[in-house]
Amino acid sequence: MSASAALRNAPWDRVPAALPEKTAADALAGEPQRGTGSVVFDQVGKVYHSAAGPVEALQDISVAVPPGSIFGIIGRSGAGKSSLLRTVNRLESVSSGRVLVDGVDVASLGEEELVTLRRRVGMIFQHFNLLSAKTVYENVALPLRVSGARPAQIHQRVTELLELVGLQDKQDVRPARLSGGQKQRVGIARALATAPEILLCDEATSALDPETTHSILQLLRDINRRLGLTIILITHEMSVIREIADQVLVLEQGRTAELGEVWKVFGAPVHAATRALLAPLQHGLPDDLQAWLRPEPPAEGGYHRILRLSYSGEDQLEPDFAHIAAALRSPVRLLHGGVDRIRGHALGRLLLAVPGTVALPDLQPLVQGPQAIAHSIEVIGHVADAEHPL
Repeated sequence: MSASAALRNAPWDRVPAALPEKTAADALAGEPQRGTGSVVFDQVGKVYHSAAGPVEALQDISVAVPPGSIFGIIGRSGAGKSSLLRTVNRLESVSSGRVLVDGVDVASLGEEELVTLRRRVGMIFQHFNLLSAKTVYENVALPLRVSGARPAQIHQRVTELLELVGLQDKQDVRPARLSGGQKQRVGIARALATAPEILLCDEATSALDPETTHSILQLLRDINRRLGLTIILITHEMSVIREIADQVLVLEQGRTAELGEVWKVFGAPVHAATRALLAPLQHGLPDDLQAWLRPEPPAEGGYHRILRLSYSGEDQLEPDFAHIAAALRSPVRLLHGGVDRIRGHALGRLLLAVPGTVALPDLQPLVQGPQAIAHSIEVIGHVADAEHPL
């Protein structure tokens, strides 16, 4: 039997249900969900005390993480991401509010109950935290040995997990001989050893190159789908959120700046912090085109209008160039831009050139209703053909 088949048939396997989006208040108002991997932050605050005085790291954070989802927490350095993540398994204690795991306030747990909680909440780290003197097999087996599992159980579980993460041929290798991506795969296998319901990822890909980051994120999403784990990850990279998360919380100076489904936040960010984090992913105006762009058409000679079409992911609207050309009653040329697909929604911007000899129709009907070709259309300038032939 393959590792994936064994894991599907094991008692720790859970298939996530499709759940409606809930607020923290909704989750708190209902019956506690036990054994499903639900996490609720209820008016969470965290204050650190130093010689310089108190530092308020978190202020009034309230959000419900749906069981079986991948939930991203993003913010700039010092925003409070790590502090919030570490309250789930009580590596950090809250100064105010509550953190509920399956309806249980983690602050109420005694020492033995806290040990049990931490077996149900796996964690992977930015710098892997592997024991250099132990082999891959021994690193993954360690949580099981500590929990008192029998040798036969340990062998079966470690073998299955190493196959799951694609390292079955590395079990006798020590961490120093592994690549960064392989080390993180060991960390993931170790975090899954005690069959947790929740997996916390603390900047799990920030030490990796882009190709390896992609492979690790694909592995995490595969694990989420197969095992029904709730995954909560923190990062400072919106590209990570775009690739893997279902919902995202944007933190700014310890407060909630924005919260919602990833495609909605990407498509229509409302907070300045969110827009700043998204800026590296935006398709801006190329420098060469910016240099030739004029606010008004030239008095003489031919020119092109430059239009920017934006897509926010709403209403399943996507770019259709035949439809665009027909609606604008003009040939169009794509100059720059791009559209990403996030959970089945198209988001992005396109820069189009339209000949100045063509009279544009009224643009307002083209951004709403059945005739829409984009969610917004702007004429951002004009380029003289004599200066910059398009």
